Amino acid sequence: MQWTLDLARWQFAITTVYHFILVPLTIGLAPLVAGMQTAWVVTKNERWLRLTKFFGKLLLINFALGVATGIVQEFQFGMTWSEYSRFVGDVFGAPLAMEALAAFFVESTFLGLWIFGWDRLSKKVHLACIWLLAIATNLSAFFILAANSWMQHPVGTVYNEATGRAEMESIWAVLTNPTLLAAFPHTISAAFLVAGTFVCGVATWWMVRLVRSRKPELVELARSTYRPAVVLGAVVMLVAGVGVAVSGDAQGKLMYEQQPGKMSAAEGLCETEEGAAFSLLTVGPIGATCDEITHLITIPGVASFLGTGHFSGPESALPGVDAVQRDMEARFGTTDANGDPITYTPSLAISYWSFRLMIGLAVFSAALALWALWATRKGRTSDSTWLARLGIVAIPMPFLACSFGWIFTEVGRQPWVVAPNPTGIDQVRLLTQQGVSDLPPGVVLTSMVVFTLLYAALGVVWYRLIHRYAIEGVPQVRDESPEAQADDDTARPLSFAY
Repeated sequence: MQWTLDLARWQFAITTVYHFILVPLTIGLAPLVAGMQTAWVVTKNERWLRLTKFFGKLLLINFALGVATGIVQEFQFGMTWSEYSRFVGDVFGAPLAMEALAAFFVESTFLGLWIFGWDRLSKKVHLACIWLLAIATNLSAFFILAANSWMQHPVGTVYNEATGRAEMESIWAVLTNPTLLAAFPHTISAAFLVAGTFVCGVATWWMVRLVRSRKPELVELARSTYRPAVVLGAVVMLVAGVGVAVSGDAQGKLMYEQQPGKMSAAEGLCETEEGAAFSLLTVGPIGATCDEITHLITIPGVASFLGTGHFSGPESALPGVDAVQRDMEARFGTTDANGDPITYTPSLAISYWSFRLMIGLAVFSAALALWALWATRKGRTSDSTWLARLGIVAIPMPFLACSFGWIFTEVGRQPWVVAPNPTGIDQVRLLTQQGVSDLPPGVVLTSMVVFTLLYAALGVVWYRLIHRYAIEGVPQVRDESPEAQADDDTARPLSFAY
């Protein structure tokens, strides 16, 4: 069983992290493309149409791969986590069904209308399609986060002793879970940070490249078309960065109430402490316990402020992981059904470093935003090779930051797959080892290898397509709308999606 559990966790981790790399870009880029098309419809300036089609094509590639990888996530609940599905199916199924309606009906319908409606729908109806796609994409994220937030903090649910299952009492409680209301703005802000960095990074590279060519027509293209995209991406990055910081602060304080062990592990905080310092660098072996870690660089009081809003005093006290372990043992016992001791403390190394990488990698986006805005001030363009290089280097960083944030969220919940609600719904809980399917390890290993190889192949396809169309640059375009065709008999549909 232990081999099956370890392999099942690795499989779910690999497929989830890969899928989640694609998700933030779709969530954030869809509204940005919608904004570009809105600017074209309002101003009738061709540059916004060119940018809409350029970044719209990149959005389509990412969307397609995101859907393909996301379907596997649904399958795994019945493949390797059937006991988990049996326990939570009455609750978990509702938000997942809502997400399917938003993703596979609303999103796909309006995406199709947008792709093939350039020369068939009026400008305003066609614009409405991309906005409905953007709204549905974010609504889909809300329902997925509702399901995940319930796993972090079960609400609106009772435990049926006869069936041994969690059963929903109130869908409204699930959809207004305080964990969800904190996680959703944080996730959406992070998605806009990813999309803003992507737009700014690609546009910056093109702007610098064209300016350095010294050809008047290319320099004008850089100024008229790519510079607005650079500014748009930079502004979105700054606004989203503030949103990430504010929502992350609120989420951290809530986590200390709901899952104190997760946050204390992220700080390497072993014993309850007032005015706890924030660790900038802590060292220790992989799999270290509290006795094996050493804090080298700390900032006094900051950890307590992040967790409680107080730098010192009794109100600033944070529980250490050892205290959380003792509390969990008193509430839920010291051994599992097999008589093995339960460690209620998540991995200190993974929690600590994933938390810091989540925050630290965002520095690249901040640097790009500030430099790009300075370089393009008062109508200027830039030929700085270093700015172009920063634009390229910065693009993957918020993707990685989001992935490390997801790793921190999931690893920090261990050993629970459904964490107990500290306010009293103790029976609605499930240890990760209790949720795995009763399968031979070889079966799980085979599926893990197949999925990993398949995802690796899809990753190569995704990168090659994104790279191919990104280096093509903005296309030559003409207004294909029925209004324009009525005034120009020579107008013909322009291939866009393919």
